[in-house]
Amino acid sequence: MAIYKAQVSRRNFIKKSSSAVLAVPLLSMSDPFSLATNLFNEEPQVHLFSKHLQFLEYDDMAKAAAEIGFDGLDLTVRPKGHVLPEHVERDLPKAMEAMKKYGLKSKMMTTNVLDAKEDVDKQVLETASKLGITHYRTGWLTYPEELSIQESQEKYRELFKELETANKELGLVGCYQNHAGNHVGAPIWDLPPILPSPESKHLGSQYDIRHAVVEGGMSWELDLRYIAPYIRSIVIKDFKWGMEEGKWKPINTPLGEGMIDFERYFSLLKKYKINVPISLHLEYDLGGAEHGATEITMDKEEVFSKMKKDLTFLKDTWNKAE
Repeated sequence: MAIYKAQVSRRNFIKKSSSAVLAVPLLSMSDPFSLATNLFNEEPQVHLFSKHLQFLEYDDMAKAAAEIGFDGLDLTVRPKGHVLPEHVERDLPKAMEAMKKYGLKSKMMTTNVLDAKEDVDKQVLETASKLGITHYRTGWLTYPEELSIQESQEKYRELFKELETANKELGLVGCYQNHAGNHVGAPIWDLPPILPSPESKHLGSQYDIRHAVVEGGMSWELDLRYIAPYIRSIVIKDFKWGMEEGKWKPINTPLGEGMIDFERYFSLLKKYKINVPISLHLEYDLGGAEHGATEITMDKEEVFSKMKKDLTFLKDTWNKAE
């Protein structure tokens, strides 16, 4: 099997990237897989990562998200999530009905799906497709020590080809999240060699600006420029570097209190015409809700207030960005 060539000439890359980016706004807005979820002169449609509301049952979860002002929920359909994969056929309809009751137009879910031939993964995707979910986050991949990076990339490229085919049959968009650390996709530059083409509507990148800046530092704009044609959904969160127990580490913060230059970031999203579903994550102290706890130590109204503050910051900054 030929190895996908990650390195291309500057001229060919720019030509290829430009054509892919420019193609986005030309797709039909009536097509749920057109990648566009809102117009650039309007506020973004923001989903709350439901991991942060796992201390609530479906009805209360949906009610809280709607009252705070979210447009939908990025529902956790994975082990220890709001919906357990083995119970997806029974419980996902219940969660979706609760969201619909409160006017939420939820199109996103977070899963650990990687192999559509696995029975449970297949059930998750088929059930989500029937219920109107369009975008999902896949599971994560690592580079095994016993294989070279190149061997792993060949293996994962074939895995993603098969997943893309399954997504196409079901009308879904799979999104692989870049996550800081020793994960596939952490450097950003290793994702295009294993993802389908930039023109693929059914499998791409879930771009996480927090993890991109942790790994990319001051070069994150180059990373964004490179991955832009592949982005199919976005995660929003913030962080800063700090010292804990004598070691430097990323410390999660509310939006606007960390290192992410969101006005610059949103300006670039507009420039590249990246207009995809957004999932807001809150990984700082929420009394355990930041980790998906089912019981929290912080008053829930204080948690909701923090969520509202981040959502307001996101929308205000989006509107200011040019």
